[in-house]
Amino acid sequence: MRVGVLDIGSNTGHLLVVDAHGGAAPLPAYSFKQPLRLAEHLDEDGRVSRTGIDALTEFTAQALRVAEDKGCEEMLGFATSAVRDAGNSEAVLEHVQDRTGVLIDVLSGEDEARLTFLAVRRWFGWSAGRLAVFDIGGGSLEIAGGADEAPDVAWSLPLGAARLARSHFLGGRADEETLRDLRRHIRAEIAHDAGHLLRAGRPDRAAATSKTFRSLARICGAAPSTDGRLVPRSLPLEELREWIPKLVAMGADELAGLPGVSPSRTHQIVPGALVAEACMDIFDLTELEICPWALREGVILERLDQLSVRGQ
Repeated sequence: MRVGVLDIGSNTGHLLVVDAHGGAAPLPAYSFKQPLRLAEHLDEDGRVSRTGIDALTEFTAQALRVAEDKGCEEMLGFATSAVRDAGNSEAVLEHVQDRTGVLIDVLSGEDEARLTFLAVRRWFGWSAGRLAVFDIGGGSLEIAGGADEAPDVAWSLPLGAARLARSHFLGGRADEETLRDLRRHIRAEIAHDAGHLLRAGRPDRAAATSKTFRSLARICGAAPSTDGRLVPRSLPLEELREWIPKLVAMGADELAGLPGVSPSRTHQIVPGALVAEACMDIFDLTELEICPWALREGVILERLDQLSVRGQ
């Protein structure tokens, strides 16, 4: 079956058209995305602004037309932290549904972590043993771990790259004191519940997903996306530590010139790097393997599992 997966993230709206059936890897057939930057379209009360609502509605309408043109039998729409945390999230999604007919579900932070874990588990397989998964989004950081397909622990923290950029880098570069405060804040947030993951012992394999991790890995020397998804990629802690002072010192144009960095995300690179470094430090990991599958694939895989059970 051909499915359209509509992912409303904190940074980007992304429709992924996928050919999928039980027992096979979801095969991407078409991709349509636009920068929405919903995490940055929040007013002082934490509500999605009219500009953000209009952008989301227009993108959803366009995505629906694309899905229909590509022959999708079903549309799976979901929203993550930017909409989830907004004070007017219900009103925003009701507006979108009234104007487009598309129902968008809001994933909880725990579900986001759980579904991402499912995708990473399926990608690496059972040989990964006990698995730890980290995902830096625009609005939140998801952490999950376990030895099965469903994680033993899964939680979400308000440490997304766009969220931290908005709260600490509004004036451009942050000074030394701001960076130190941010670093301390990130590490305290992650360490607070670190025992959930560490209690079962050191993971056999630690993986990372998301654009932020992929960009950081590319900066640190990982293979470009043009080499294909099957090429192993990783983010080593030692190299990341060497790069962070350089990233802090760079301007937006210099950051945009780095491999793997989108011009629209330059302001998120430094906070994302600080979160990635903290994850590896606190959980005593020397590197994170980059997994090409993430939340969208997790949503598809869970849907296929549901269809398989119903067909039995």
